[in-house]
Amino acid sequence: MPTTRQGSNVSMTMEVVQAMIDQTLLRNNTTDDGSQNSDGGPRRPLQPARVYSYTDIMKCQPLNFKGTEGVVGLSQWVEKMESVFHISGCAVENQVKFANCTLLGAALTWWNGHVRTLGHDAAYAMTWEILKKKLTDKYCPKGEIKKLEIELWNLKVKGNDVGGYTQRFQELALMCTKFISNETVKVDKYISGLPDNIHGNVMDVRPKTLDDAIELANDLMDQKLRTYAERQTENKRKFDNNNQAQQKLLM
Repeated sequence: MPTTRQGSNVSMTMEVVQAMIDQTLLRNNTTDDGSQNSDGGPRRPLQPARVYSYTDIMKCQPLNFKGTEGVVGLSQWVEKMESVFHISGCAVENQVKFANCTLLGAALTWWNGHVRTLGHDAAYAMTWEILKKKLTDKYCPKGEIKKLEIELWNLKVKGNDVGGYTQRFQELALMCTKFISNETVKVDKYISGLPDNIHGNVMDVRPKTLDDAIELANDLMDQKLRTYAERQTENKRKFDNNNQAQQKLLM
């Protein structure tokens, strides 16, 4: 039976060789992490993510917070910091560290007290959301928020100053989140404070977002003011013409 054994050995050898070839091809077409390119070739190694520094954050010009700016000041600081985090690509674990670099005065003293109480590692391990809550609890007492809610409830355009009304409305809306729970309520409240000469026009359009309502209100007020100015000019022209005509009759 030697022939049979030789045939069997030849068959096994070919199978082993083919398996080795297949394994070699697989290794050549596979990266260290087990992935392959679409063309079967090895991928280029991934570049490590850039680590952003304090200098990178400061280039985005974050606001400082001293603790004396009030509720609106804190809200603006938070809003700006979150914008800076997004623009700079700041890693989540570094947000508290970089945010606290912008604290000054009483706010910095408050933070240093937390560091002494909790310990350096524990203090800087807290998340940005927790830091925001602590700052809000410290500098936005419930009584102060209630005052802002009352102000927002009674806020109206003074004269034709839609711009001033809009700015104050947005500042208050940032803090009175329970009072203005969603975009629809926010739009309705904004429209309710507009003057009678544009209120109905804005209501007829029914803007869906606050930005749309603000843009429409400004456009309508600008149009009203232009029309008023044109009428004033026309009335003055008619008045001057009448005066000139009367003077000619008297001559």
